[in-house]
Formats: sequence, C-alpha cells, structure tokens
Amino acid sequence: MKNHRFEHEGQYKREMTSRHLQMLSIGGVIGTGLFLSSGYTIAQAGPFGAIFSYLFGGIMVYLVMFSLGELSVAMPVTGSFHTYATRFISPGTGFMVAWMYWLCWVVALASQFVGAALLTQRWFPDVPVWIFATIFAVLVFGLNMLSVGWFAKAETYFSSIKAYAILIFIILGLLAVFGILPFEGATSAPLFANISKDGYLPNGVVGLISVMLSVNYAFSGVEMIGIAAGETDNPKEAVPRAIKSTIGMLVAFFVLTMIVLASLLPMSEAGVTEAPFVLVLDKIGIPYAADIMNVIILSAILSASTSGLYASSRMLWSLANEGMINKNVVRINKHGVPMRAMWLSMIGVIIALVASIYAADTIFLALVSIAGFAVVITWLSIPLAQINFRKGFLKEHDLSELTYKTPYSPLLPWITIVLLLVSVVGIAWDPSQRAGLYFGVPFMILCYGYHRWKFKKW
Repeated sequence: MKNHRFEHEGQYKREMTSRHLQMLSIGGVIGTGLFLSSGYTIAQAGPFGAIFSYLFGGIMVYLVMFSLGELSVAMPVTGSFHTYATRFISPGTGFMVAWMYWLCWVVALASQFVGAALLTQRWFPDVPVWIFATIFAVLVFGLNMLSVGWFAKAETYFSSIKAYAILIFIILGLLAVFGILPFEGATSAPLFANISKDGYLPNGVVGLISVMLSVNYAFSGVEMIGIAAGETDNPKEAVPRAIKSTIGMLVAFFVLTMIVLASLLPMSEAGVTEAPFVLVLDKIGIPYAADIMNVIILSAILSASTSGLYASSRMLWSLANEGMINKNVVRINKHGVPMRAMWLSMIGVIIALVASIYAADTIFLALVSIAGFAVVITWLSIPLAQINFRKGFLKEHDLSELTYKTPYSPLLPWITIVLLLVSVVGIAWDPSQRAGLYFGVPFMILCYGYHRWKFKKW
C-alpha cells in the first residue's frame, strides 16, 4: 500500500526508531486519563473495582494491539487503521473511523488543556483557567512544528520524565502502604485494608461497567504506534518491538499505580478537581513533593497533548491522501510536517476548548466520555480489519509470509470485539458518561450518511 498518493506535495521522513515509537505511545497514553480520571474511577467503582478495571483495560488494549501489529507490519502507512478500515471493511467505515479518531483527539486535547490549567490553580487560584489552557495549546502547537526527528526526540525526553516520575510515585506509595513512610491519618501501616473497606464493588457491577469508558480513554494513545509506522525507519522490526515493550510497561505502571492509589485514597476523597497523585503525596508529607509532582503531571499532560496533535493531524492528512477530503490538506512542508492538517486540527481543539472553559468540573467528564467512546469505535475497527485482511491474504499467500502474526486468529480478534462492545454498553449505565452516546452515535451516522451522499457508496 502506498503511503503517498499525490506527487509534488512533500514527503514524510522515516526518522523514528523503535525507541521513538515506544515513547511516542507512552507520551500519548500517560496524561489526564491516569493522572486525573483515576480519581473518578475510584469514586465510581471503588478501590478494588478501579484496580480490576485498569487490569481489564490493559488486557483489552493488548488484544487490540495484536491485530494492529499484524496490519502495521504488513502495511506500514501513515493512515494506519483508517486506511485498513477503508480497504478491509468498507470505505464508509474508514471515513467514519478517521473522523471519530480525529474527534477523539480534538476533544481529548481540549480536556488535556483544561486539565493542565486546573492543576495550575494550586499555585495561581485567581488566574482564569482559559489563560493557562491557551498558553499550553500554543506550546503544544510549537512542538509539533518541529521536524519528525526533533519531535520524536523531544517527546522521548518528556515521556521519559513522566515514566520515571510514576516509578518514583509507586515506590513512595508502597513505602507508605507498608508503613515505612508516615501517612496522614494512619496510626499504623495502611496496607491494603482500604481496597475492601467499602466492599469490593460498593456500587455494584453497574459501577464497574460504567467506568470502563474512562479506562479506555486512559489507555487511548497506544495505537499511535500504528500511525507512526509510516514515519519509522524499519517498521518490520520497530513496530513489534515497540508493541511488546510499550504495552507491558503501561499495564504494569497503570495497575501498580492504581494499587497504590486504591490503598491510600478513600472513595470519599477521590475526584477530578485535584490530581489523586498530589493528594497522596500531600498526605505522605514529603516537603514540596506534591508541588514537584504537580509540575511533572503538567509536563506529562503536555506530552500527551503533543502526541495527540501529532495523531489528529496525521489522520486528517490520511483522509486527504485517500481523496476523502480536500486534497490541499495533503501538503507536507520541507520538515515533513503536514501543517495544513495541523492547523485544521488545532481549530477543532479551540472550538472544543472554548466550549469547556465555562464549566470545567462538569464538562471535563463529558469530554472524557466523548473521547472514550470515539477511541473504542476506532479500536473496534482494528480487529475487524485484521480478520478480513487475514482472509484475503491467505487466498494468495502462505501464513509464514507474515512477519508479525496475531495469535489464535480469528478467535482472539473476535474475543477482542466482544470485550470492546461490552465497554460500549457500559456507557448507558452512568449518566455522566452518556454524553459519549448522545454525541458519538449521531456523529457516526452523520459520517456514514455524508460518505454515502458524497461518494455514492458505503
């Protein structure tokens, strides 16, 4: 499959390595979904339910990446799952998936900027949220203007900072759990009693299912490995290596972090207005530790936003490359950056951002819901495309010709599809998450309808 369908419009530069892919993916994943929404997950599902939901989410995203790995290694194109859905499901589905994914990151970026601005309230309570949100948006746009090589290096640096920070937090948290470090309100080692203090599922199975959308959102970004495959120097080696190392690290980080938070943070104190990480460090009482963590969380959110703008701009470019939107968007500058696609993505972010600054504490959860729904729909297309790709491939080739294979295909991809559908059903159980359905489903229908009208096919 060709990565470029237009001549004289510039070329992407294959300057990313396996290390860059790994850190780009980590950069996209570790943001508000872990640092802020984890508090909401504990409040809704309870400490044990939160741990279970993140473990379940990690397994699910691992299954999705098995399918994406096979497709990305066989066909390393910048359009990634949009291109695969177009070819192996239907053009209308590919069109819908691309716009859903673009919407996912536009909305996610707005929530990231608002989340980062909310964190600055710790130091600047009198400064309006929109001022810092605007500053962060300008910084992220500037980073994305760099050539892909410099962009990858910068994102690797920022992602490394937050990875080490989370590791340090896990160590400090475990020391507090076992009573080696003091913890406010605890006369003895807290251990893991808090995990079952209010019952394993205080809000029942409904509470557990209702948080799955937030958990999916927390893991969104790992699929960037597929998008960046078209700008990778050796995708056949880099992509599988990045998938294995990234998923394992993320699942370990997320689950261990949730064990620490669930052991030390009661349901009554969990929320989204202040980062649960900061609450825990405040109670441990380490001088300035909470302020330092707040700075790290800010840098982590900006890193995730930088990856998000990268992904959304490449998806718009892919739509133009496939002839689904105006071909002028396909233009790539001399640094290998699709500036027109990036400007259009940023306009979408600004619109979502303006809509969110007037009620950040409530709109934030709605934005997470919409982004979570969009990413699940995107993930659903990946195993479906892999199943159809494998059927077509085996008609003309032998299975041994695939460098990277989805294990137990098609059984494992079908299991993945069922699990993703279960998480979508969970949206209906939580009023604060239903915005995902109210906005996401009509948007899907609109995409299909427009494609049918414009191109005369589904």
